[in-house]
Amino acid sequence: MRCDCHMHIVGPADTYPQLPSRTYLADVATLETVRRLGAPRGVTRFVVVQASFYGSDNTLLLESLDTLRGDGRGVVVIDASMSQATFDDFARRGVRGVRLNLYSTAGRADAKPLDKTFAELAAVAQRMRWHVEVIASLDVLARHHDLLARSPAPVVVDHYGVYGNATPEDANARRLLDLLRQPHVWMKLSAPYRVSSDPLATRPDKRWLDAILACAEDRCVWGSDWRHTPPHDLHKGPDVVGPYRTLSYERLLDDFVAALGSDARADRILRDNAARLYEF
Repeated sequence: MRCDCHMHIVGPADTYPQLPSRTYLADVATLETVRRLGAPRGVTRFVVVQASFYGSDNTLLLESLDTLRGDGRGVVVIDASMSQATFDDFARRGVRGVRLNLYSTAGRADAKPLDKTFAELAAVAQRMRWHVEVIASLDVLARHHDLLARSPAPVVVDHYGVYGNATPEDANARRLLDLLRQPHVWMKLSAPYRVSSDPLATRPDKRWLDAILACAEDRCVWGSDWRHTPPHDLHKGPDVVGPYRTLSYERLLDDFVAALGSDARADRILRDNAARLYEF
């Protein structure tokens, strides 16, 4: 069973309110649709990641996990007011990680020093046997290399480390690759368009893919990043629907598998690694 390890579900805004700090209004993206898109390529398991514009209201994510039953896992956003009973309920319903967003405007965790924020999340993750998923640009990841390397809980880095225009030989890139050599650090090979000058790119950069796999092939997973959020220059304010990128789910997956160059490697990343990280 293949697993899409990074996707988002969006409900009607009048039922599932989005944060006032959002930079665009996200349109509906249903679980039924993504399951239909994944089926032709054998994708039957899904990891629902809390979208930044929902903040710590994980209602829709949990409802999606209830629908997916054993084929779903979740990565939630939490705050300090949540009780242990809440975390236990999350775990029972399929949650396996907490998200730290240092990238998206609506969800940035910059109200207090990063070391304190990360320590709080890592403590919960360690207690619950979850991981901390971090979305941050390459320079932020490189700057906090030591903090992430010391984490008492597994760390999952989003979207190729959002490396921008950097090459694998650059100084910050070398810091990221060094971090990936740590046995508790994982990488999501997701959303190649986020690290490309082409906003509709579906094929990963070969140099980066090879460099990452050389460090952590047994700790890489794939994600579609569905629905594909609009580029920042198309964010027109909280009341204007931002158009999702027009990408083919099947092509995104096919191009990724082709770039891997091996059925055995594809099985490892799309099936085995995902099952291990998310406890399927």
